[in-house]
Amino acid sequence: MTSVPAATARNLWILLEPVHDVTYFTPQARAAHERVGLRGFWRGYVAMRAAPLGPVGLAPVTAVFYNFAPAFLARSLPEVWEMASPAETLLARSEGAVAALEAHLPGVRQEPQLGAAVDVLHRIVDEVDWAGRPLGAANASLPWPDDPLAALWHGATTLREHRGDGHVAILAAEGLDGLEAHSLRAAEDGSRAVIEPSRGWAGHEWTAAIERLADRGLLETSGALTPEGRSLRRHIERRTDELAAAPYLAVSDAQLGLLAEFLRPIARRLIPGAIPFPNPVGAPLP
Repeated sequence: MTSVPAATARNLWILLEPVHDVTYFTPQARAAHERVGLRGFWRGYVAMRAAPLGPVGLAPVTAVFYNFAPAFLARSLPEVWEMASPAETLLARSEGAVAALEAHLPGVRQEPQLGAAVDVLHRIVDEVDWAGRPLGAANASLPWPDDPLAALWHGATTLREHRGDGHVAILAAEGLDGLEAHSLRAAEDGSRAVIEPSRGWAGHEWTAAIERLADRGLLETSGALTPEGRSLRRHIERRTDELAAAPYLAVSDAQLGLLAEFLRPIARRLIPGAIPFPNPVGAPLP
């Protein structure tokens, strides 16, 4: 196998994303991070996602998260590391993810393909070139859990952040800041009502971002996409898929098929269900 189609990478992202997202949307995950002192949803979110990087401050987290308002993240950072260390946070996020998967996927531990699917994920992650992928690399550097359900979540998370790092690189290359990227997406799918409460940007900042995009010819003054804006949206998604495809070269088409076959019913049970739809992370229906 010499290449993996971008469509394959996109399909696998759609199936892996719900496994990762239980960390954000389930009561089991929230209970786990609150047990270690991370009170409140957003403190838990910021700490659990940033913990693989170590006890970092506001600036690097703002850079790698990319599309959150810095003032919004400043409500959590660096305070969260006084509540729970990164090591405590990593343990809590794994325990919460496992509890959530067990609650929403009864019998998943007995699935005969679980071990084989984890083996495929492990091989893929082990072969990735992590240069330029800070969040993905930080997760990849963590030990693989012995528990197969924790390992499933870990593999899904690592590849999800690999894709996200690539997406951020493309946005930056196209001269789009985080809020402009939100505004461009919202003009296409009407997602602003879902995104706005969860990323911390003020209304006047949205207005300014829309005006900047209009000045570039990407949005109409009404906020609708222009043909150029629609073309850029397609380009961003296509390039994200293309850059996300490289890790899957590590395994055969048959192994990718096994992984997709195992994940598809799981993803469909998780979203909608454990994970709302629509959602701020942009996870589509499987």
